Amino acid sequence: MSDVLDLACDLIARPSVTPDDAGCQALLARRLEAAGFRCERLRFGAVDNLWATHGEAGAPTLVLLGHTDVVPPGPREAWASDPFAPQVRDGVLYGRGAADMKGSVAAFVVAAERFVRARPGHAGRLAILLTSDEEGDAIDGVRRVAETFRARGERLDWCVTGEPSSKQVLGDLLRVGRRGSLSATLRVRGVQGHVAYPEKARNPVHQALPALAELAARRWDEGYESFPPTSLQVSNVHAGTGANNVIPGELQVLFNLRYNPHWTAARLERECEAVLRAHGLDYAVAWHRSGEPFYTPEGPLRVAAREVLARFAGAAPEESTGGGTSDARFIAPLGAQCVEIGPVNASIHKVDEHVRVADLEALPELYLALIARLLG
Repeated sequence: MSDVLDLACDLIARPSVTPDDAGCQALLARRLEAAGFRCERLRFGAVDNLWATHGEAGAPTLVLLGHTDVVPPGPREAWASDPFAPQVRDGVLYGRGAADMKGSVAAFVVAAERFVRARPGHAGRLAILLTSDEEGDAIDGVRRVAETFRARGERLDWCVTGEPSSKQVLGDLLRVGRRGSLSATLRVRGVQGHVAYPEKARNPVHQALPALAELAARRWDEGYESFPPTSLQVSNVHAGTGANNVIPGELQVLFNLRYNPHWTAARLERECEAVLRAHGLDYAVAWHRSGEPFYTPEGPLRVAAREVLARFAGAAPEESTGGGTSDARFIAPLGAQCVEIGPVNASIHKVDEHVRVADLEALPELYLALIARLLG
């Protein structure tokens, strides 16, 4: 097996269901230390984080950002092979985390080893940041690490996240930003009663529906550069006792906003609550800010990434801000320009997650080319 395939298989074989790292970072730290990297282990709560650096602090610092945790595999019997026993079949590597994102992490490490071996006195600083809390709550992972970096004045210039970004072939998409994500748990209070005597009750469902309809129908903006328009989606509505003759005493609604740089979370919260108040609701709302949007404008990182991907994909990549969120949302506020480059994402979080071996074996060369363009 190739070096990157061997390492990816070693990682997949460790059942690191979030937030358990299952020894992945210790394995990687040993390899990186042997290559001359300084490794700092940052553990917060049940979460492991690894910060490995080569070169002197100062400009420029290039960070390769990844995660060693994976989502649960689901029923083992639904898989064609054990999700934590990596298997290659017909040129495809199967296993939980193959695409998201142990393949990219393995490629990061192999590329970093090759780069520092060839250029031990390279310009700037090459860093790898790994967490075991990307697929979970994302509280004690890169979010906490970023707080630590901010407190001690770490300078980060460029960040490449190995999230599986490609659509059909490796390198056909370059992610240059992500929308912000803001979630709400809304509770509307009413008065429970018998459906035959509505005058003696107050139905929170009836009261909340006009406000929810207004929020759902609102055109928040027309988009921002390559970002789509901001969207509010109601994801869950619950009320009642289960009986059809009881007016509920409370309604619970979950909704989420995916928003572009026209907005901040604080502004969106104010706008939503103004609608709730205007409809006279007796309510309480708990907000969860998953992360603000980020966007990398034209500059050295975006230019280098575009040129490298075009060489590997055979055509200029699509440049996108779509998709959900990634840990880059915590690195961007530190002042770093961020892009996401990784394998094809068609199977992530699914049964029989996989990555083409040819793509996996090309990834270290892709990352190495990008590192060399920026730090060579």
